[in-house]
Amino acid sequence: MDTSLTQRWPFFVGVGAILFGLGIMAWVDALAVSLASTILFGVLLFVAGTVQLVHAFVVRDWSGRLMSIAGGALYILAGTMMMEEPSTGSMVITLFISACLVVSGIARIIMAFQQRGLQGWWFILLGGLISLLVGVCLYVTLPWSGLWLIGTFIAVELIAAGIGWVQFGFALRQANYIPPAN
Repeated sequence: MDTSLTQRWPFFVGVGAILFGLGIMAWVDALAVSLASTILFGVLLFVAGTVQLVHAFVVRDWSGRLMSIAGGALYILAGTMMMEEPSTGSMVITLFISACLVVSGIARIIMAFQQRGLQGWWFILLGGLISLLVGVCLYVTLPWSGLWLIGTFIAVELIAAGIGWVQFGFALRQANYIPPAN
């Protein structure tokens, strides 16, 4: 193990603690985090659409120019709508996530039954059932689920990353430990 890295273990623990703290803050106010994330996503779409439109007008002789203009305009429209109505935007994102979970859950359930001969096939079935259930629950609880889902996902990610970095830092500290000679 690189000793210069093991001597820097407190920095990893510090980053982990900060991420963990931010995750707890995000969890406490998942609504604000959901809305802020949706607004940021809207800004990114708006900028992407603007860049695409500028590009389409710069390359006038390109055969895909009209499609690029249409795509850029749709990005700008979607971005503007998400910035103006972040609660609606977060509900649309949640609806999309819900649909993805339902479809992937059904696909895994079908795959599990197709693989019934394999040991542990029921793990795939269980995962599919959970995805299907979560997707349906998100859909049934709209519009409320749209207000907390994105913020909760961000909070869970920050907490998990924080725990991982803290653990890594302490593992580096342990690797740096040299027991005294007897």
